[in-house]
Amino acid sequence: MFPIQDQISIVTRTSLENQLAAFAALTNKTFEGMEKLFDLNINVVRASLEESSVIMNQLMSAKDPQEFFSLVAAQARPTAEKALSYSRHLTNIASGTQAEFSKAAEAQFEETSRKVTRLVEDAAKNAPAGSENVVALVKSAIDNASAGYEQLSKTTKQAAEAIEANLNAAVTQLAQATEKTPAAG
Repeated sequence: MFPIQDQISIVTRTSLENQLAAFAALTNKTFEGMEKLFDLNINVVRASLEESSVIMNQLMSAKDPQEFFSLVAAQARPTAEKALSYSRHLTNIASGTQAEFSKAAEAQFEETSRKVTRLVEDAAKNAPAGSENVVALVKSAIDNASAGYEQLSKTTKQAAEAIEANLNAAVTQLAQATEKTPAAG
């Protein structure tokens, strides 16, 4: 075999190993995020069942319709606050998982790009005379791919930030609306 073929085989094997390791790490992060989401939902359901029982007892013990409707109205603010808290927890879980995915993808891309660049440089050293244009074309393609990935990464981060900002704005509006709701006393 030629030295360049040996290098390509080594780079290919290493790249595959890195991809498998990255896939395993991302799978673990996905399961961690799902576990957090599952725990959150279990806790919400458990608390909701307990609170529903208490509220139903209060409603059943109402002496007249006015007291009944007063009890129902009093539940609007705590319910909205719980929904607000839930959405914040959900946002934290999602943004944490997304950040881990982004970090892993960036690291994988950078490592692969570095190896491919090194391989091209080594190949260029051993390339026959007259192949400078091909080497320059390959380097240009790698640079363009890197620039494209960086732009995609920036755009994805901006989109994630915009989604998070919109969600935070909605949560803030909900919080302001619940503050305006009179608490029953």
